[in-house]
Amino acid sequence: MARRQIVLDTETTGIDPKQGHRIIEIGCVELVNRRLTGNNFHVYINPQRSIEEEAIDVHGITNEFLRDKPLYRDIAQEFFDYIKGAELVIHNAPFDVGHMDNEFALLNQGYPNTHDYCQVLDTLKMARDLHPGQKNNLDALCRRYDIDNAKRTLHGALLDSEILADVYLAMTGGQTKLNLNQNKDDGSDQQKGGIRRLSAERAPLVVLRANDAEQSAHEARLDLVNKEGGQCLWRAE
Repeated sequence: MARRQIVLDTETTGIDPKQGHRIIEIGCVELVNRRLTGNNFHVYINPQRSIEEEAIDVHGITNEFLRDKPLYRDIAQEFFDYIKGAELVIHNAPFDVGHMDNEFALLNQGYPNTHDYCQVLDTLKMARDLHPGQKNNLDALCRRYDIDNAKRTLHGALLDSEILADVYLAMTGGQTKLNLNQNKDDGSDQQKGGIRRLSAERAPLVVLRANDAEQSAHEARLDLVNKEGGQCLWRAE
């Protein structure tokens, strides 16, 4: 059965939803069996309240920019259907999940809490377990796992989700491509460092199998090892 994961991030008007703060941006990227599908979800939301200056300094989203954007109630069902049943991969999950639960609860339409219809994986907790006593914010993890985040001058939900997807795959052994300093078709150098994904249109790997003569020579070598007192643990019995 295919494993569907949604790497998710939000931007908000401030820290605490209990103080009336709201979600203003949602960004999600989809992984199916650890492969990016391109089936992403991204929306800006009018929070119907002002954004704290400290928050604007982080994500750069202004009140003016959001004035003509949809309200949460306008995108709630589409967002719910998109994430329902998936495992959510979130950095500092309690923050985002807390805001999501608050937004759905404000609608008074019977939406369940996030943990009731999604599994949630907190990559911040995972990183702290893997790297105790070290910085484990997204920028620090990018440096640790050689993820290219050069375009990240401000926080943005979709960009952070794309970066977190690469970080998550690296943290869990999911290297997506070796960068061997190859050149682009136009002759310019590829940006060094960071993860580069293999194209889905790439040619399949060629598998070369030993012929009969090579197999016989191999078996003869194993016979010789046994005669000299060795033991070939990998030899088929």
